Amino acid sequence: MADQRIRVLIIDDVPETRENLKKLLMFEHDIEVVGAAATAEEGIRLVRDLQPDVVLLDINLPRMSGISAVEQIMEVAPLTQVVMMSVQSDADYLRRAMLAGARDFLPKPFSADELVATVRRVYRMRRPPPVLPPPGSLGPGVGRGAQGKVVAVYSPKGGVGTTLIAVNLAVALQKPGRRVVLIDASLPFGDVGVFLNLQGPRNIADLALMGEMDPEAFTLSLVSHASGLKVLLAPPRPELAEYVTADAMKRILNMARTLFDIVVIDTTTQPTDTTLLILDEAEQIVLVVTPDVPTIKNARLFFDVITQLNYPPQKTLMILNKMDRRFGITAEMVEQALKHPVGAQIPWDEVTVLNSINKGSPLVAQRSKPIAQAILQLAGRVEEALFAPQEVEEVRKRGSR
Repeated sequence: MADQRIRVLIIDDVPETRENLKKLLMFEHDIEVVGAAATAEEGIRLVRDLQPDVVLLDINLPRMSGISAVEQIMEVAPLTQVVMMSVQSDADYLRRAMLAGARDFLPKPFSADELVATVRRVYRMRRPPPVLPPPGSLGPGVGRGAQGKVVAVYSPKGGVGTTLIAVNLAVALQKPGRRVVLIDASLPFGDVGVFLNLQGPRNIADLALMGEMDPEAFTLSLVSHASGLKVLLAPPRPELAEYVTADAMKRILNMARTLFDIVVIDTTTQPTDTTLLILDEAEQIVLVVTPDVPTIKNARLFFDVITQLNYPPQKTLMILNKMDRRFGITAEMVEQALKHPVGAQIPWDEVTVLNSINKGSPLVAQRSKPIAQAILQLAGRVEEALFAPQEVEEVRKRGSR
């Protein structure tokens, strides 16, 4: 409804702060403060009873920290958006808050304009579970009898930027007339939700625990990104990752293929049965390599393994991430060492990458940046590998209408 007000709950142990926040919000025609609490326990009870749209939560509370409180809030009110407040504004606090499920972070002191703008912004992010059209209505490549394409983003070595590539590749592949889902299988410590500033009540472990899986259950487990991308998040706790077995992943991929044109999967470096299943199922493996000797050594071992598995050479698209001429290793040197062509080179831009991660905003949104242009070119290479030229052109035409 057009006259619906944003219902806000305040949780802060300082009485003056609670009153000041009420005063800052009381004159906003579209915002209503529905309650206030001095402790996390009291606040969680109010959240359960009132189901507010937005919670303003102090990160330092007696007996229970705000980080712990937000996790419990997500359990009793999954659609409530939490804004953490703290006098400490360093990156570690921000990351911990986002991992716990917070939508935004306000460093104290903040102005009335900053507060109001934040409340309105996170409220706009409050979306119901995504609803997908029935099979057969999603365009070419998707529907009854059709199978979507699986793209596995993988590296045999950690710290090379696999999640960064997977997230931005998925966003770049999401276009009008095409449905793309990103699955966080970088278990047990998946970070896709942090990279996209997303959280949700369900995750991949919930699906894995289902004996039977239907399209509705799969759809309800996804969260939506502003780009139109759908995301299946990693479990919020590492111990839940053990439920995502190879058999469970097989069921998840089978369902994802029936609902989406492209399934992008962020994988872990560990050669588990689940990871090997993903690599087997993928039409395209995007192998992320960085220009350093240890990573190149691990990549050589990877090529030895897939040769034994009889993967065709064209199944693997090798890319060089964090490229910088100062490192002294060129693409030609890597190609010679690994006997495999380099399909794309992603330049190293530390400032842009860190800003993107900390803000939860994809790099490809900054199209003027060379690193964004390189990832968009990578997406084009993946499209060419997955689809016939006429299919790619049809999607582009629908997107330009």
